[in-house]
Amino acid sequence: MEKENHKISVREILNVTKGELVTGNEECLCQNFERDSREVKEGDIYLGIQGETINGSIYFEEAFSNGAKGAILQDIQITKEQKEKYKNKFIIIVENTIKAMQQIATYKRSMYKIPVVAITGSVGKTSTKDMVANVMNEKFNTLKTQGNYNNHIGVPLTIFRLKNEDALTIEMGMNHSGEISTLTKIAKPTVCVITNIGTAHIGNLGSRENILKAKLEILEGMEKGGTVVINNDNDLLHKWYLENKEKYKIITYGIENESDFSAENIESKEDGSTYTLKGTNVKINVPVGGNHFVLNSLCAIAVGSIFEIPMEKIKHGIESFELTKKRMDITKTAENITIINDCYNANYDSMKAALEYLGKIENKRKIAVLGDMLELGEYSKELHEKVGQEIIKNKIDILIVVGKEAKHIANIAKTEMNKENIIECESNEEAANEINKIKKTNDCILFKASNGMKFGEIIEKIHN
Repeated sequence: MEKENHKISVREILNVTKGELVTGNEECLCQNFERDSREVKEGDIYLGIQGETINGSIYFEEAFSNGAKGAILQDIQITKEQKEKYKNKFIIIVENTIKAMQQIATYKRSMYKIPVVAITGSVGKTSTKDMVANVMNEKFNTLKTQGNYNNHIGVPLTIFRLKNEDALTIEMGMNHSGEISTLTKIAKPTVCVITNIGTAHIGNLGSRENILKAKLEILEGMEKGGTVVINNDNDLLHKWYLENKEKYKIITYGIENESDFSAENIESKEDGSTYTLKGTNVKINVPVGGNHFVLNSLCAIAVGSIFEIPMEKIKHGIESFELTKKRMDITKTAENITIINDCYNANYDSMKAALEYLGKIENKRKIAVLGDMLELGEYSKELHEKVGQEIIKNKIDILIVVGKEAKHIANIAKTEMNKENIIECESNEEAANEINKIKKTNDCILFKASNGMKFGEIIEKIHN
C-alpha cells in the first residue's frame, strides 16, 4: 500500500488546501517538495513561493524542465498552450503557497505516530537541536531540521522530508509573537524544549517577558501528555517552572539552580568540557568548549531519559556530536592562529557566551572581532554596551568592532582597556586589513556578529 511510503496524492493536497487542479491527475503521488526551481530533481513537486519582490510561481516551467512532475502555484495564469504542453504533469493553483505548504505539512505530520521533539529559545536552538538529534539517533532513525530551517517555510519543508524515520527533532524560531503558535500546530510535538529567554528580537517584542510568552506558544501544539524540558538556570524559565510545575509535566536541567539533570565537577578546556552528572558517577565528555554546551548536553540527557535511551548511548550521542557550520566553528590557520567562527547570528546572550568561552582560553592572545547585533530596536545601545562590559570582564586583549551599533561596545571597553587595543572599523575590508597587520602566531580570534554583517568576508581574507 502506497500510504506506507508516506506519499500524499494530488487529491489529498486539493482537499487540505482547497486548491484548483488546472491540469494533471488526482491520483499522482507526491513525496519530495522543492521551492527553488534551480534545485528541482526528477519527480519533485515545485512550490512557487511569493517572495518580497518576486513570485516564485513564474519559474514553474524551469522547474518542469528540471524534472518536476507537479507544481503548486499562486497568482499566475496558465495559458491553454501551457496546459497542453504540461498535460502529463499537474498544476495546482492555491490562494497562498506558504499557507498551502503549512496545510500539507500539518496533514503529513498527522500520518505519523512518532516522537517529535520541538526546540525553541533565544539562543542555542540549533546546537541544542543537533545534540538532541544525535542522542535521539542512538535509539531512533531521526530526521532533524537542516541548518536553521526553523521558520514558517523551514518547518513545513522539514516535515516534507519525513519518509521512513521514526522520530523528528525540529527547531522553531520566531521574530514576532504568533509565529511559534503556527509552527507548533503543524509539528504537534510530543516533547517541547525551551533553551532560554534572552534578548533576541526584543526590538520586535518589546520585553523579555513578551519573548517568554512568544516562546511558550510552543505548548499550544504539544500533544496531550507531552513533556516540557526547560533550562532551569534561566531566570524567567525558572520562575515559570515554579508557577507551572503542577500544570505541566516538566523536566529541568541546569548548572546553577537545583534541577532534574545537573552538572558538577566541570572541567573546561579549549576544545571541550567534562563533568559528572550530579547524583551519579557518570562522566560526560562534551566535544565543544563553553558552559552553554554543557547546558546543551544536559538538555540532550533530559530528552534521552524521556525516551529511555540507555546512558551509554546518550553519552555516545553527545560525544559524537558535531556543530552546524558557522556556530563555534573552530579552525587553525597555517600560522597556527585559532579562528572561532561564530558569525551565523548574534544577540546579547550568545555574545556573552562566546566571550566567556574566549576569556577562558589560556596562553593565547585573545582577540574579539565583533559586529552589530541586529533587530534590537530601542534596546540596541543598552545591549551593545552590555557586550562592552563582557569584553572587560573576560579580559579580552584586543577588540575590533565593525558597524554603527558595535561602536557602543568599544565605548564601554575604552573605560578600562588600553585604547590602543581597541580598533573601530567602518567596513569588513578595513577589519580584515587591521587583523592581517596585528595577527601573530598562536593568537585566538573570535568572530561574532549578526548574519547580515557578512563577517564571512573577513574570515576569507585572513584564513590563509
